[in-house]
Amino acid sequence: MSGFGFQLTHRDGAARRGLMTTPHGAVATPAFMPVGTQGAVKAVTSHELRHCGAEIVLANTYHLHLRPGHELIRELGGLHRFMSWDGPILTDSGGFQVFSMKGLCRLDEDGVTFRSHIDGSLNRLTPESSMEIQAALGSDVAMVLDECVPLPAARDAVEAAVARTTRWARRSRDAYRGPGVPFGIVQGGTDETLRERSAAEITALDFPGYAIGGVSVGESPESIASVARFTAARLPQARPRYLMGVGRPEDLIEAVASGIDLFDCVMPTRNARNGTLFTSEGKVNIKREQYRSDPAPLDPACSCETCTRYSRAYLRHLDKCNEILGARLNTIHNLHYYLGLMARIRTALDAGRFGQFAADFLAGPEGGGTASGSPADPQL
Repeated sequence: MSGFGFQLTHRDGAARRGLMTTPHGAVATPAFMPVGTQGAVKAVTSHELRHCGAEIVLANTYHLHLRPGHELIRELGGLHRFMSWDGPILTDSGGFQVFSMKGLCRLDEDGVTFRSHIDGSLNRLTPESSMEIQAALGSDVAMVLDECVPLPAARDAVEAAVARTTRWARRSRDAYRGPGVPFGIVQGGTDETLRERSAAEITALDFPGYAIGGVSVGESPESIASVARFTAARLPQARPRYLMGVGRPEDLIEAVASGIDLFDCVMPTRNARNGTLFTSEGKVNIKREQYRSDPAPLDPACSCETCTRYSRAYLRHLDKCNEILGARLNTIHNLHYYLGLMARIRTALDAGRFGQFAADFLAGPEGGGTASGSPADPQL
């Protein structure tokens, strides 16, 4: 755990403000982690990520193991040097990607055997090998291998996954050799009894941080919020809490109110490439005819390069022409919006007014309401 730490500085109800330190720098929490699955956040450079406000990024064990290979990345100086990112990196274990490939994997007590989506080759992932791969990448936070069950699922299947997740977490912890720290993952679906059991078993293993997994895998936003709230209350106060794969702006607000510190989601970057943009006036579908001759900036309240230099009409033109620049400008804006939202949340927590901030946000256009503007464009 050398070089890793977590300190809480402010509280507002269950919401928390803190600082997570790693060998590659500090992260102000609550924080959003842009997703760089294959060692790159799609369409933007590491320099642009910093300019958008990113302090930590996420990469994926499964994808980097298959291509270009973790040993090659180790030989080239580790993932930080490979992707030219000098800040902290959190790596997922690869378990979610493997288990989501129905028909391409076979699970047993020791691990999972799967076929590569690239060339069909047979591969094997175990708790030990997942941690070895993440150590080779040089990640600051390595997630343990867990079993993620898509929902809805039978209770006995979820219960079996909870038990296996605990066994694999112990093996992952025992196998990890750094240079970062491992985080445990709590499973249990939407069943509170199983969530409570999983939280008790995983926290007993004394990880430096904990994640809430098995959400955003088929359940409603209301269920996601309920699971996050219930599980966060059963995690240690002095350790960082990470809600995996959840990312609508309103979901982030609700989760911060529940005491979550870290988030990741592909939503800002994926939606950007599909023409859906997050603004202070709600979501904008830049493909719409109404923006064909609109000279206004995408979001007059935004200071990103996209909004200060280009018009809605130009962004729509780029989208209609399928220009790569359109995807880049859209992504820069959405990342700036998400990372800016987290900065606004932290400012509200510092001032002890997060509750009012959250209420105003959820009632307004950014949170799906209409209190401070016109109705948002429908999402694609």
